[in-house]
Amino acid sequence: MKDMQNSPPPRHRARLKKPTWIIILVSFVCVFLVFAYIYPLQNSGACYIILSSNCNTFYSWLPPPARELSDDETASRIVIKNVLDMPSIESNNPKIAFMFMSPGSLPFEMLWEKFFEGHEGRFSVYIHASKRKPVHSSRYFINREIRSGKVDWGKISMVDAERRLLANALKDPDNRHFVLLSDSCVPLRDFDYVYNYLMYTNVSFIDSFDDPGPHGSGRYSEHMLPEVEKKFFRKGAQWFTMKRQHAVIVMADNLYYTKFRDYCRPGMDGRNCYADEHYLPTFFHMLDPQGIANWSVTHVDWSEGKWHPKSYHEKDISYQLIKNITSITESVHVTSELKKKTMIMPCMWNGINRPCYLFARKFLPETLDRMIDLFTNQTMF
Repeated sequence: MKDMQNSPPPRHRARLKKPTWIIILVSFVCVFLVFAYIYPLQNSGACYIILSSNCNTFYSWLPPPARELSDDETASRIVIKNVLDMPSIESNNPKIAFMFMSPGSLPFEMLWEKFFEGHEGRFSVYIHASKRKPVHSSRYFINREIRSGKVDWGKISMVDAERRLLANALKDPDNRHFVLLSDSCVPLRDFDYVYNYLMYTNVSFIDSFDDPGPHGSGRYSEHMLPEVEKKFFRKGAQWFTMKRQHAVIVMADNLYYTKFRDYCRPGMDGRNCYADEHYLPTFFHMLDPQGIANWSVTHVDWSEGKWHPKSYHEKDISYQLIKNITSITESVHVTSELKKKTMIMPCMWNGINRPCYLFARKFLPETLDRMIDLFTNQTMF
């Protein structure tokens, strides 16, 4: 007790322990960053004192504040979300709508007749003939024309024709999947294979990829802001297949369609923007990216490096050609940059790597007899 009484009283430290100082310092920095983010200082003297340089350097690594959606965007996204969230209505007789976009007659009607034969009640046909009334050679195509409008290559009228076809096909509640085809398209597989491939998929086969080159995002116009930002701008082939829910939201959309109608056209701001290559790829990338495959089930050969894909002549048609196309299991995209980049992705069907293509183009009318012969005699179809 005596020793304890004579011992000096404990000394009170005048400073906090080091860990406490670290916590206070970190908290101060966090508060400062939040304050500086909400109340920008780049035009004030304080900004110069704190950073000793232009404050743009400081703000460049901060995430941009969330953009407030306009009333039109909010309304559009609510409609789209509700359509996508609605359970699919079951049909006792689910069908595929085959929608043909053509200037006039369809040279491959007899080939398609071979494809459709024996499967009545499982498909429907719609024809958008933009220039002249078709003359039919197959019973499946008679009186299947819809009211059509003029179509100019590369202009919004291409998208208008697609929407016109979708609107007419949606009138039939049994149409559950929608296929867009041209007058130069041919089937690569038999009907049952195509039906099962499309009807039981969990996605729409809409082509969409990021091309930073002049023929990709180089076509973007800032007039599309704020609804369509450049980082979302995508490119893809127009030949799609889509589920009914996706067809409905395409018809419901006016906001994003209007942006592409007004600001994606040939000669816009000195650039040639083609709405049919960008509208749907961008639209679905923004609003339902997980719901699309990012590749098309319609094969086209761009290997010649021209403005238009390779055309197939009669001399090109062989069993081996069709086998080569139907054996492809990877989708390839090539950017339009000076130093082109090739992007390869496996064609996944419900999580399984399967052959990519059900249809192909551009086949010239002279190939009809050879294609019918192959379709009739080869089991590969």
